[in-house]
Amino acid sequence: MKKTLAILLAALMLGLTLTACSGKNEASGWEYVKDKGVLVVGLDDTFAPMGFRDDAGNLQGFDIDLANAVGEVLGIEIEFQPIDWTAKETELSSKRIDCIWNGMSVTPSRQEEMSLTKKYLKNQIIIMSLDKDVNVESVEDLAKLKIGTQSDSSALERMQQNSAYDSFKDNITEYGTYDEALLDMQAGRIDCIVVDRTLAYYKNTKLDDANKMHESAFNFGDDYYAIGCRLGETDLADKINDAIKTLIDNGKAAEISQKWFGENIVVLEGY
Repeated sequence: MKKTLAILLAALMLGLTLTACSGKNEASGWEYVKDKGVLVVGLDDTFAPMGFRDDAGNLQGFDIDLANAVGEVLGIEIEFQPIDWTAKETELSSKRIDCIWNGMSVTPSRQEEMSLTKKYLKNQIIIMSLDKDVNVESVEDLAKLKIGTQSDSSALERMQQNSAYDSFKDNITEYGTYDEALLDMQAGRIDCIVVDRTLAYYKNTKLDDANKMHESAFNFGDDYYAIGCRLGETDLADKINDAIKTLIDNGKAAEISQKWFGENIVVLEGY
């Protein structure tokens, strides 16, 4: 009898443990993050001025400052996790990270693959070159140029969506980072890069006058950044939206923007 009772008690305890573990694994969105007390942010740590490393190897940038400020509002710790940008969706769905927050542009495909926050920063997809004689005045001019851009970037997607894409697609070289593309342009292997304005303008502040990039007259239009949460986790996206709204209202968001861009380009817009 005692042996039977012991077996029953052991089975009951095992059942309770499995139920508790199952409940923990099923947690998602804001509940999952709140229970951990940590929001793990996935980023490309070479994408200045959004999230990148200083000479000492420390992470810095606009998105780093804004994410930390959001963490303070929400009462949680922010942990930054560098990722392979081309594998960001896998990193997110596997729960190795909780969101993608690194100057990520809003695109139709990302709206289908993730739960995006509202747009929080206004950007533009532009063309930059080192040679003053390279000035793209229309999309047709790209057929004569060697073009560089980052793999799986919004810049690449904008080019692919353009009606003239077939005329210049064979001229495009994709790079793992924009830093690699810039190095190839400096070496003369490509003529121009198609890039986020936020990154290009920041890079120019680090180049001397003789080596600054030149912006072409033609561009691929306005572009907005959003933060990507796991598909269906709209409650986490809403929490981040609310926190950014608090930072806009109290002036902290404008302060961070002024620090990195010299102007306030923070927005909070729907789709």
